[in-house]
Amino acid sequence: MLLFLILTVFFTSSCRRYMPKPIGYFRIEIPEHQYREFDSIAYPYRFELSEYAKVIPKPDKSGDKYWIDIFYPQFGGIIHVSYKSVDNNLHAMSEDTREFVYKHTIKADAITEQPFANTLTNTYGILYKLEGNTASPIQFILTDSIGYFFRGALYFNTLPNKDSIAPVVDFIHQDIVTLMETFEYKK
Repeated sequence: MLLFLILTVFFTSSCRRYMPKPIGYFRIEIPEHQYREFDSIAYPYRFELSEYAKVIPKPDKSGDKYWIDIFYPQFGGIIHVSYKSVDNNLHAMSEDTREFVYKHTIKADAITEQPFANTLTNTYGILYKLEGNTASPIQFILTDSIGYFFRGALYFNTLPNKDSIAPVVDFIHQDIVTLMETFEYKK
């Protein structure tokens, strides 16, 4: 009887194989969209900003003092924003942006361009959405064609993995659309 019990335990326990768990990602809690106005006397523009984002002044080394970073601490994302005055160089700045976006074609599965126009504020732009494991999944530009050029690019403090950051990209995409729709240049 003891021999039977030992053999039963041996055969039932030896049939189990170790199965490693697949790599998983942390569950990301996406909050409801809430906005506040970003309107500082120090900047020549204003827009609606997500309640979950912080504006960090980021003056450029070349003297452009209106650059900012829009930081999402909850998601580890940051929108690097540059602002330049237009001085008969709109075409050159637009082409620089386009070249910068399309450098991501090595990793991008697709790049879509969504034109934007707000005739009430005389603001025009393009929203670029880059699909795939790109370093920057969303980029955009806004301009009035004669006075300013406002550009943004979203980055994350992690290796790009489209599956793990997709909910966050969708969330911030809506925030960027809101920023573009509410953007005003203060003359």
